[in-house]
Amino acid sequence: MIRPFTYQALPMRVVFGPGSLAGLPAEVAALGLDRVLVLCSPEQEVTGEQVAAALGAKAAGVLPEARMHVPIEVARRAREVAADLGADGCVAVGGGSAIGLGKAIALEHDLPVIAVPTTYAGSEMTPVWGLTEDGQKRTGRDIRVLPKSVLYDPELTLTLPAQLSATSGMNAIAHAVEGLYAPDATPIVSLMAEEGTRALASALPRVVADGSDLDARGEALYGAWLCGAVLAATTMSLHHKLCHTLGGTLDLPHAQTHTVVLPHALAYNQPAVPDAVAALSRALGGVPDPARELWELAGRLGAPRSLRELGMAEDDIPRIAELAVAGWAGSGYRNPRPVTRNGIEALLWTAWTGAPPPRGGPTVPTRPVE
Repeated sequence: MIRPFTYQALPMRVVFGPGSLAGLPAEVAALGLDRVLVLCSPEQEVTGEQVAAALGAKAAGVLPEARMHVPIEVARRAREVAADLGADGCVAVGGGSAIGLGKAIALEHDLPVIAVPTTYAGSEMTPVWGLTEDGQKRTGRDIRVLPKSVLYDPELTLTLPAQLSATSGMNAIAHAVEGLYAPDATPIVSLMAEEGTRALASALPRVVADGSDLDARGEALYGAWLCGAVLAATTMSLHHKLCHTLGGTLDLPHAQTHTVVLPHALAYNQPAVPDAVAALSRALGGVPDPARELWELAGRLGAPRSLRELGMAEDDIPRIAELAVAGWAGSGYRNPRPVTRNGIEALLWTAWTGAPPPRGGPTVPTRPVE
């Protein structure tokens, strides 16, 4: 029997396919915008300038200052620049950093955002915003930050390096994994999560093997779209709480952190979510242990598999565990398995070492004598 559920589609327009970027001026015009600020990271400045050139007089300027985790000082400057230029909207070009910065402006000034993703982050599909201040990352949901229009052009991902493609794609899979066992999951969301995971798990090895494979790039971007839509529709759980804590507190790289933590967070929850395990097993080719398979997939992609290699110190483990657990009841996150300090510290220890996730979830570790 299908349990009762509520599903609400979000008000956004999606344009998908190679060459979709050519339709950006029409999207700007359809929203009635006259002066849009183009946002990007420093690494994407050339692309940002190209987008601005394509928009002609409708481009108010380019701000190539987006950064991971959206530091509050970067958000404040972007808001000031948008106001000074008289911008009536933003075009966010890039990954989660650029789109997150657009959301920060929308949150303050209610300016519409058009997203042009060049990674597989999925932020463009969600009303979720995040800001980092004093080493703490806050997140929330507000329909005002949801992009009005998203242009998915696989050609824009052709220059995304193999390693960033791998970790960005694993980050997207994390959205689907948590969506499968979210308390507000629905049959539609579960279908999107399973298909998004399948598409990405199939496409990423081909993308890493040949970055110019446009079919593989397209399938990966399709999977990222579905996984982002899952994140938009469901409540986040332990995986995202841990990654937000690690990113906001230690400034660890966003996609790489999601890649490392995902198999371990899933292993923690697998005993409590048999239906999600069954769906992930199907999506990953019939494997018996999806958590272990995701850890293996990261290895095959050449992606990082330990928090230690991302720059986390062993001494940080207790502090991150404490921050992740503190205030859990009022945090807005939910988890199908009870979250305990010992359990989270054990999870983090295994993720820090790079060992494979234990079947049945983490146990309190016995640390080796060195």
